[in-house]
Amino acid sequence: MAITEKNIMNRLYVVAACLFLFSLAIVYRLVDIQMVKGDAYKDLALGKTEKMFTIEPNRGNLYAEDGSLLAASVPKYEIRFDANTVSEGNFEKYMPALSDSLANLFDKPSSHYRQLFRKARANGNGYKLVARNVGYLDFVRIKNFPLFRLGPNKGGFIEKYRVVREYPLGKIAARSIGYERIDENGYYTRVGLDGAFGEPYLRGKEGKRLKQKIAKNRWKPIGLDNIVEPQDGQDVVTTINTNIQDIAHHALLAQLERYNADHGCVVVMETETGEIKAISNLGRTEEGKYYEKLNYAVGESHEPGSTFKLMSMIAALEDKVIDTNAIIDTQKGRWRIYDRTVRDSKHGGYGEISLAEAFTVSSNTAFAKMIHENYKERPERFVDRLMNMGLHEDLGLPIIGEGQPVIRYPGDKGWSGISLAWMSHGYEVAMTPMQTLAFYNAIANDGEFVKPRLIKEVRIGNKVVQRFGKEVVNPSICSKETVKKARQLLKDVVEKDSGTGHRLYSKNFSMAGKTGTCQKNYVVKDPDKLTYISSFVGYFPADNPKYSCIVVIHEPDKSVGYYGADVSGPVFKSMAQKIYASSPLADEVEDETPEIPQLKEEYKSYFVHAQQEYRQIPNVKGMSGMDAIAILENLGLEVEVKGNGKVKYQSVAQGTDVGKVKKIVLELS
Repeated sequence: MAITEKNIMNRLYVVAACLFLFSLAIVYRLVDIQMVKGDAYKDLALGKTEKMFTIEPNRGNLYAEDGSLLAASVPKYEIRFDANTVSEGNFEKYMPALSDSLANLFDKPSSHYRQLFRKARANGNGYKLVARNVGYLDFVRIKNFPLFRLGPNKGGFIEKYRVVREYPLGKIAARSIGYERIDENGYYTRVGLDGAFGEPYLRGKEGKRLKQKIAKNRWKPIGLDNIVEPQDGQDVVTTINTNIQDIAHHALLAQLERYNADHGCVVVMETETGEIKAISNLGRTEEGKYYEKLNYAVGESHEPGSTFKLMSMIAALEDKVIDTNAIIDTQKGRWRIYDRTVRDSKHGGYGEISLAEAFTVSSNTAFAKMIHENYKERPERFVDRLMNMGLHEDLGLPIIGEGQPVIRYPGDKGWSGISLAWMSHGYEVAMTPMQTLAFYNAIANDGEFVKPRLIKEVRIGNKVVQRFGKEVVNPSICSKETVKKARQLLKDVVEKDSGTGHRLYSKNFSMAGKTGTCQKNYVVKDPDKLTYISSFVGYFPADNPKYSCIVVIHEPDKSVGYYGADVSGPVFKSMAQKIYASSPLADEVEDETPEIPQLKEEYKSYFVHAQQEYRQIPNVKGMSGMDAIAILENLGLEVEVKGNGKVKYQSVAQGTDVGKVKKIVLELS
């Protein structure tokens, strides 16, 4: 019995000791939490109820050269109400006036808002939606309405902010104007001008705002001020001319539709400065409609076909292996080299003709023979000349995704005994339309190769903080003598009866350029699968070039036509005449040129029709009055303005067909 009691007592002592030690551990833990790690646990608790949010800055605006908006950031707000933070006295005192103010602003009955607030109050709703897609000016007004002016902690005012990017030109140049987006993983997608100039200028700097969690995925701001204020992005003025852009877009669209082509592009460049005045890229949907699908002008590198004959000609002239008056036998339009045959488009060929005439009629056999026979012993000499002119290098454009040119060197993969012959007329090489245009522009510019440029200046408000001038890549790609000969050859293509571009000729309007017709899928031995790329590249006026231009159309319907002179050439001529008629150049020669007044009238008629047929009323709320007026007047509308400042109201809704509107009223504040 004694042994049993002793065992029991020992066990009780052990239990008591364990309880004592456990108590000491609890006391130690409490002291540790309160005195040592108290701040850390407090921060952890706050982290679950408070969180720092990023405030996106207003993205800078993108302008055309005349100040017309191409892309603008418009702030949008979502207004919500936290009924739990408002005292009974303040609710009853200010709610009726708040309801009246909201009703007046949004054109709804005051009873609607009174019911909304009372229901939120009764249900203890801490995140009741009041209004969506509120513009900045209306947001400022709402923030100062009765009750809401007391702020988030006493007035229940909750704001949710986002920035919407709007494009006043709509679908015109949408891909070229572009965008910059970020997904949930933080990955940026940058397209066109808006994407190219986002990082250094347009994007701005993010702000910070502390918010408190009020429910699952629901947060409200703490206090009235931001922790870090966002810095708005800078504005970028581009080189784009909205009139020329409009002309390019509609001329390309009409021809794509006529030939049921797969896609195409147009670029217009100012000869002396390299400023890009228009860039249009249109691709076909499965339904047969066209839209700005991809930036083909910058990103699509392909075999240029006969437009490359200018590069071959200049290389031969510079190396003095032949001259333009040399006679070449076109071999009845067929010339055999190893196991391949070079063919001319004219059956039977052109007989024996000068090299100049071979360029005018675009003889493949003449150019293949000329380059192969003069460079076959030292093929690297020909390629070195091409590379000396920079044809193997991209242009280093700011737009993401520039296609890479392809100029093979002897010994490279793909080089063979027929490479010289094929390169001579634009096969086994590749260039983007922009790269081809830049080379032709150098010839128009007396040999000076200027980099295509898309930006004029950067602004903060009305203050210019950075200007961009022309950038000379190569002051002389070839000798002045060669430039002179090349320009005469390009004139002959249009002006001579035998020229491939002769149907574009006008005695009262001079143009110079080169046609190009390149086969696609030619390695497939199925004629039904053979498609074409139709091109025309040149400049105008021919003797004193102001603009250079390229038109490239892929896969036109062969049953309608596919030669560059038929498909792309008319687009070039139509654009050139409209651009010329709308520029000061036409005024200078109107007295001596009877055709100019008619061209001006055709341009005016075209422009009004194009504006009305393809445009919709944009949303100009939140924009400055000057910007809004410029956009709407460019659409051919009469604009009546009331007040000063930014647009708070427009009388015609966004998306309305411009053709149905003559006048629009703007209210500013």
